[in-house]
Amino acid sequence: MRPLRLRRAALAAALSSITALAGPVLPARAAGTPSAVLDRDHQNVTWQSPQYAKGTLGGANSCPPAAQDPDGAVCARFDLTVNVPAGYWNDNPEGGVPLSVQWQNPTDDFDLYVFDAAGKQVASSAGTADPEATVIPKASGTYHVLVVPYDVHGGSFTGRAYLPQTADAGDLTSFSGGQGSYDIGAGSLKAKVDFLADDQLRLRAAPDGVLTDPAGSTIIRKQPELQPRTWSVDTGAYYAVHAHDLVLRVYKHPLRFGLYRADDRTAIWQEDAPLRWSTGGLRQSLRRGAEEQFFGGGEQNGSFSHRDQTVHVANSTDWNEGGYNNSQPFYVSTAGYGVFRNTFAPGTYDFGSPVRTGQQERRLDAYYFTGDVKKVIGQYTALVGKPFMPPVYGLEPGDSDCYLHNANRGERHTLDAVKIADGYVQQQMPLGWMLVNDGYGCGYENLPQTGTGLRKDHAQLGLWTQNGLPNQAEEVKAGVRVRKLDVAWVGNGYDFALNACDQAKAGIEDNSDARGFVWLPVSWAGAQRCGVLWSGDQSLSWDYIRWQIPTYAGATMSGIAYDTGDVGSIFRRDPKMYTRDLQWKAFLPAIMTMDGWARDMSGKQQRDQQPWLDGEPYTSINRKYLQLKERLLPYMYTLSAEATRTGIGAVRPLALEYPDDPAALGPDAKYEFLAGPDFLVAPVYSDTSVRNGIHLPPGTWTDYWTGRTYQGPTTINDYAAPLDTLPLFVRGGAIVPMWPKGTLSWESRDRGELDYDLYPSERGSSTYTLYEDDGVSRQYAGGASATQRVDVHANPVVTTVKVGASEGSYTGKPQARSYRFTVHGQGAPSFVATDDGPLPQLDSAAELDAADSGWYHDEATGLTEVKTAKVSTDHGFSLHLIH
Repeated sequence: MRPLRLRRAALAAALSSITALAGPVLPARAAGTPSAVLDRDHQNVTWQSPQYAKGTLGGANSCPPAAQDPDGAVCARFDLTVNVPAGYWNDNPEGGVPLSVQWQNPTDDFDLYVFDAAGKQVASSAGTADPEATVIPKASGTYHVLVVPYDVHGGSFTGRAYLPQTADAGDLTSFSGGQGSYDIGAGSLKAKVDFLADDQLRLRAAPDGVLTDPAGSTIIRKQPELQPRTWSVDTGAYYAVHAHDLVLRVYKHPLRFGLYRADDRTAIWQEDAPLRWSTGGLRQSLRRGAEEQFFGGGEQNGSFSHRDQTVHVANSTDWNEGGYNNSQPFYVSTAGYGVFRNTFAPGTYDFGSPVRTGQQERRLDAYYFTGDVKKVIGQYTALVGKPFMPPVYGLEPGDSDCYLHNANRGERHTLDAVKIADGYVQQQMPLGWMLVNDGYGCGYENLPQTGTGLRKDHAQLGLWTQNGLPNQAEEVKAGVRVRKLDVAWVGNGYDFALNACDQAKAGIEDNSDARGFVWLPVSWAGAQRCGVLWSGDQSLSWDYIRWQIPTYAGATMSGIAYDTGDVGSIFRRDPKMYTRDLQWKAFLPAIMTMDGWARDMSGKQQRDQQPWLDGEPYTSINRKYLQLKERLLPYMYTLSAEATRTGIGAVRPLALEYPDDPAALGPDAKYEFLAGPDFLVAPVYSDTSVRNGIHLPPGTWTDYWTGRTYQGPTTINDYAAPLDTLPLFVRGGAIVPMWPKGTLSWESRDRGELDYDLYPSERGSSTYTLYEDDGVSRQYAGGASATQRVDVHANPVVTTVKVGASEGSYTGKPQARSYRFTVHGQGAPSFVATDDGPLPQLDSAAELDAADSGWYHDEATGLTEVKTAKVSTDHGFSLHLIH
């Protein structure tokens, strides 16, 4: 088991018991339970716990009921009553009562849980940070604080809570500067504005006048250069600082900021109130546009659009809907700007009216980007790190289990992993990599032999760790090419997780010619440059499938190109739900199954998670979608290369590609997504064989399975979706590269053939550029890659497909290959020809498979398939379908 991860999801335990208090005391609500009040007369409270000789090695549910622990010998309890006026938290930067426990011994681990009067958990901190700290959001009433001495050795803690007080920036008292940099004062508050290239600026402010940079170079590796060509004008009410396409207004009475277009009339963003700070926080307040929408915040479980929502940006280990374990201090607005807070402090972003965003620190360090949503995401990721380029096997399915010293399964051996990999081969299901241990007492043996055995099945060896990477060089040399960092090591999040991710990726690359491929469940801004973010431990349900859909699409809006969850979850197995979950996750770039921890839905029978274990019809359906995922790897791999340039990942909310379609923000579109620009995926997330509320945005869309076309915008109801059918639609004009039918591995694929699925527009042109490299080494970074452009032009007389030469080179590039085109949505052509003349018409798909070249039209499906002879990749050619 993974006890540290399990304890983070622990639910409410018995509440009440002990601790010794220093500070204001209320009558105890239960015998032995100390208590305190925070109100106008009592601004803070401190209390001291007993000494604990040992820990519980569990979560909140490891604590006995209060009556059985009256002296707090096992767990510490404290009642806190917060008495504040109505509206107190509406404009408070900290948004609630900060609460912390400071350990006596740095090596001790006390975990903190807070429950309201009804017993609902409202806050927690269960990492390995010192101190453990959290915020009771909008606190009012009585709360029960439970502190679990998880792993201690004779230690105690000091508890603290306070009621934040606020102050605002006053009038402008100083303004100076030039050449792209300006210094601003308002009494003790000092601020600095730096104009950066590409219409960006950085605004820093500190109430005590001391500008600091706690994040240093951890998030931003290299600070952008100043844009020196700026000038300022005193307009009377404000100073107008002009840059290339921007004007920053610095208002005088009181000090406020506003960013405008070059005309100094069109607002991009405008503060509606001065900067406000509190005991331990600072917020900015902005006017909100009538139709303004907000995205970002990193991974926000269950949502992608945040207007009228409050988003938490912090280290969280709530793996379920509402959690934010891979959050990022960044958001983007449809008003034409985005903001990144250069900090490791937690934050709360309220996208109401006005928009109030704050971090838990008395400083502001914000980078402002301007442009449309895609441009802003690109600027943000250029600052913190573009998404990494994965190895091609990283886009194939992964499998994970503990094979050595597994308490759930009895004694096994690391080499037993190879038997599972053999099963994938026997079942004709792709497998790209395997994690063969879990770190929590599950080590490994015979690592080189295990790696060799996996590679014979075209799978790479991976390890996960709970406590660091002390043997990384040796393990990589033994064949390790994949790393997963578990929460016991990176659970502190923030800079800790980011450094660990960078370290794990570098460890693979420093000791081999491979690309680092790292997974982690807790992260921060910049993690997109080094890892796949994974939403943590969940239990299977229809809701589990539902809320993950907007989660991963929404993460893309923060430049996170790889965000995913366990296929079928980790803790439960149900054949139908597993199959439904696998179907749509086949359109995520990165997926894996987690074996060895699941049970059936009754919780009684242990179940593994391989996709063939439920028998028919589930095995065949799972095989169908995994093989489709494998065939689509050229498409997904090209999207990965695109992400390294643009910051935009493959999984996208409809609002990103169709910003002018109001329904793209509606309730129907929330539970569907785009895989790249071309595939619209509408997962089935309930126990039904009919899918309602499928929104298709403007344009022509073709049902992938039936060939039926729809003209958007429209909504489809009563769509027939039996268990083997994922509602899937393809954009008109799409050009989709695919590997040949029957491909099971990137390594064993037929490199002498490349397929294209074509969806020509009735009257129009479309283009696509394929990206290729060797798939595994880092030579691509030095230019060892190739691109090939395909153009399709259609009219009522002829459809012309122009395939350009493959430009560039890389190790293993085929010198020649044949092409197979599947043309959708058109009638049978009269004849088909290449530059060398007509191709023979054949009577069946089987004849086409056996022939060197030719074409075949299937009246039943309406598809036309064309196969060319082998063509040098150094030369282009044209194909003509004459109607």
